[in-house]
Amino acid sequence: MLSRLLLLSPALLLCVGSLAAEEATQPMFEKTRLTEEYFAEGASVGDFNKDGKTDIVCGPHWFAGPDFQTKHTFYDGKAFPNDRGYSDNFFSFVSDFNGDGFDDVLVVGLPGTPAHWYENSQSGDTWKKHFAFPAVDNEAPTFLDITGDGKPELICHFEGQLGYAKPSEKDPTQRWVWTPISEKQGWGRYQHGLGVGDVNGDGRQDFLMPEGWWEQPENWDGTTPWKKHAYRFAPGGAGIHAYDLDGDGDNDVVTSLHGHKYGLVWHEQTKGENGEIQFTEHEIMGTPDKSVSDLVFSQLHAVEMADMNGDGLKDIVTGKCYWAHNGHDPGAKDPAVLVIFQTNRSDKGEVSFTPIVLDDNSGTGRQITLDDVNGDEKVDIVAGNKKGTFVFKAK
Repeated sequence: MLSRLLLLSPALLLCVGSLAAEEATQPMFEKTRLTEEYFAEGASVGDFNKDGKTDIVCGPHWFAGPDFQTKHTFYDGKAFPNDRGYSDNFFSFVSDFNGDGFDDVLVVGLPGTPAHWYENSQSGDTWKKHFAFPAVDNEAPTFLDITGDGKPELICHFEGQLGYAKPSEKDPTQRWVWTPISEKQGWGRYQHGLGVGDVNGDGRQDFLMPEGWWEQPENWDGTTPWKKHAYRFAPGGAGIHAYDLDGDGDNDVVTSLHGHKYGLVWHEQTKGENGEIQFTEHEIMGTPDKSVSDLVFSQLHAVEMADMNGDGLKDIVTGKCYWAHNGHDPGAKDPAVLVIFQTNRSDKGEVSFTPIVLDDNSGTGRQITLDDVNGDEKVDIVAGNKKGTFVFKAK
């Protein structure tokens, strides 16, 4: 294994002046490369052997914590070429689907293909595979509790409708139950961008897409479509997040503009004359020709948020999805960076971002996971992609 301490990548650090003021709160990370092979476009975490330690899952393998040196294979998978094609594993989501007390793994493959979950064998042997859902559309599905019942749901679109799927309460080994929340629209399997968050502050989770947000009604009857509020957040990038960046009490929206091009923005929530929700777009990172940030990279196919430096504000974690279209995207041959856009907020609520390059030879894939993998109460980063499988542990 290769390990090294990382703060900044000198070759890519182009904004030295602005970073100097933030030096006291810059996060440091130790990089560990678990594999060099390409198994999946994402990675996640769980406690698969119930030893109280966090483990990492990527593709057909899980790596036992706390050092992740021991690799277990739970299904018959293979490594894919690093320079062409795609894995059949894009996302791994972890939960106890059958209620036996052990973490299982839900695997989502290429957009539009079936999802399956693997039942933890409790012994380290090959896990039993169960069919979950016939087709997970969208290139940024997520696994969050949108209903408020305390259990996460698989959130995507299917047959032209937004919605969520969850295991049958009677028999989790049967096809998962699909609940649509929208009218049918022309969303294709490769639609980019999706998120969940409380946009209007009513305590209920709403559904976010590049062209607007769908308001979850109170005491929903389970059939009436949620109200759509049209607004163009992006052409379509990655995960979309609702978070109060400016500290004014309402949630703003963060998203990348393109999963295969350039652009990262936040939309400041404002109010119209009649109190209706409106947004004002602010650029965080633009294109090589024009950008408020000196650091510019493309292929922002995974975007997550967490407080990475302990200052109480969520930061943006993203990077290049290495070889997302096998070298055909703008900027595809630039370094595979992993970046934190550190959130700065003045006493007046003015928001700015400090880009911190953690690494230039890993990137993000379609899924990155932010979690405390070693129990030190600091947020770590887990990623899988064409460069391999990685964990960045906060120091």
